[in-house]
Amino acid sequence: MKIHLTSVFVDDQAKALRFYTELLGFVKKHDVPVGEKDRWLTVVSPDEPDGTELLLEPVGHPAAKTYRDTLVKDGIPLAQFAVDDVKAEYERLSGLGVRFTQEPLEMGPVTTAVFDDTCGNLIQIAAQAQ
Repeated sequence: MKIHLTSVFVDDQAKALRFYTELLGFVKKHDVPVGEKDRWLTVVSPDEPDGTELLLEPVGHPAAKTYRDTLVKDGIPLAQFAVDDVKAEYERLSGLGVRFTQEPLEMGPVTTAVFDDTCGNLIQIAAQAQ
């Protein structure tokens, strides 16, 4: 068994697609209309185009919005992405205007940082010490 798909709830799918592709570097995998305004919109890592997909899911359901907003209020990331070097990625993304809520922090064998994805979520990046 392996993870095939996971999702983040977003306020605006077009805005999320721009952020996740143009700033984070993911690539669009699927973009299928669902209903009048929503889409089945997924992105993947360019390093693993057949790997786990991230669904940029509309936050239409009230429970999803409450859950997501409460996580942000409490400073808890909704998702975590692996990177090779947190400090380098922090510098790259900061230079592109990404707002971090937690600068790189070394915690034993792991370094993490947390940023705002501009679509309603906090996302953590992490790397194992080398």
